[in-house]
Amino acid sequence: MTSILPASVPDSQLGLSPSEIQILRQHQQIALQNQPYPHSSISTRGRGHARTSASTSRAASAASSGNNGRLLLDPGSLALLGQHFERLMAAIQDRVDQLTAQTQMSTIHQSSRAGAAMAAADAEIVRFHAIIRQIDELETEFDKVRHIRDIVKGFRARVEGLERKMDHRHARR
Repeated sequence: MTSILPASVPDSQLGLSPSEIQILRQHQQIALQNQPYPHSSISTRGRGHARTSASTSRAASAASSGNNGRLLLDPGSLALLGQHFERLMAAIQDRVDQLTAQTQMSTIHQSSRAGAAMAAADAEIVRFHAIIRQIDELETEFDKVRHIRDIVKGFRARVEGLERKMDHRHARR
């Protein structure tokens, strides 16, 4: 006794979440509507295209009517759905790869900018330290000059005092 496989199975019995069922229904319809017509890439196993094309034609018709929440189990429909999901997954992977490359480029760019900013900050710190060192040197020079000035003032005051004494002594004579 041969067991006859059903032509479809309710998609609610596949163990999928409601959002996954929605995705399955949507993509089953897309896959069946976008099927290649005269020379399908589906293997016919020597039966010719008539049988496959009839089953996929029925599948496309069912897809356009919404499948009433059922997953079509004929080999042509399942092959189309499998190929569609392979293409979809490849497209998603390509997009992930593109976004990954963009993220890496952005990270490299930001790292470069951060490195340049750190180098600029380091250069400014070095410049700031040089300015502080020059200020310290000038303050030291200023203190030396003030000290010398005070000594000169003291000598000048003595010299003026001595001149006054001498002038005063010359004036007495």
